[in-house]
Amino acid sequence: MPDIKSILCPIDFSDASRHALEHAIAIARWYNAGIVGLHVFNPVEFGSVVIGAPTSVGEDVTFGANIAQMQEEVLACLEPARAAGVKTAGRVESGPAADAILDDARVLPADIIVMGTHGASGFEHLVLGSVTEKVLRKAVCPVLTVPPRTFATSRLPFRRLLCPVDFSEPSIAALEFALSIAQESDAELTVLHVLEWQPDDEPLPNLPFSVPEYGRHREGDALERLARLIPESARTWCAPAPRITHGKPYREILGAATEDRADLIIMGVHGRNAFDIMLFGSTTNQVVRRATCPVLTLRR
Repeated sequence: MPDIKSILCPIDFSDASRHALEHAIAIARWYNAGIVGLHVFNPVEFGSVVIGAPTSVGEDVTFGANIAQMQEEVLACLEPARAAGVKTAGRVESGPAADAILDDARVLPADIIVMGTHGASGFEHLVLGSVTEKVLRKAVCPVLTVPPRTFATSRLPFRRLLCPVDFSEPSIAALEFALSIAQESDAELTVLHVLEWQPDDEPLPNLPFSVPEYGRHREGDALERLARLIPESARTWCAPAPRITHGKPYREILGAATEDRADLIIMGVHGRNAFDIMLFGSTTNQVVRRATCPVLTLRR
């Protein structure tokens, strides 16, 4: 089960990041964790005040005043967390935002990163932004991406969770995380396995029965495997419901999330190669881009 003690929440003062902070607060309260609010600025925004460039005394004073002001704004953003009894800390750093987020997550170390996405409608909701993309590709801790308030269909606290499982190590780790969140938030949990008809890397077995019988055999086998993954103790407090569907994994995951009105999708990411999640066609990437509820991804 996850042991969440430190949550890193990037803050850019937008409504998207404030919405993400609300989710960070909920998680912090469940796990008695602290929140570090991080604002990253680009020194180029301050005119001639660029790292490594000569500055006048007046420019130094202005630069320092801006840093102090941003620090105060970060602390002001974190006030709802403090009001909820959550320990907080605010940080302001300069440089590329994704790099600063990843560096802070390693140094803290953060047990989870909670951050917002900015797309709202049309094609925009498919564009996570370069910062979110890079954090998703490279973070070694779990990342919770929260869609914009105007686009989201989910609500806090989480009441319905969806965890896709393909029986890989990352998906089993995601299931453990999902069971923990279900326990903390008193939520229902659907454990989904998607059967793709005859995956390309799986040769058609020479079975002594028809194709429909083979399909039923695969369904039954998958249901048994899902049942074995769920601890007996978990059945008493979240009644996890196994489900089998057929089709393209990302479409089935998104369809199940819509049908169940899921408040959160928890899923594992294969490998640590940056290319794994960079592919636009990958299951995880499609789900993160298109989901109307938060998506928690973790690697193993």
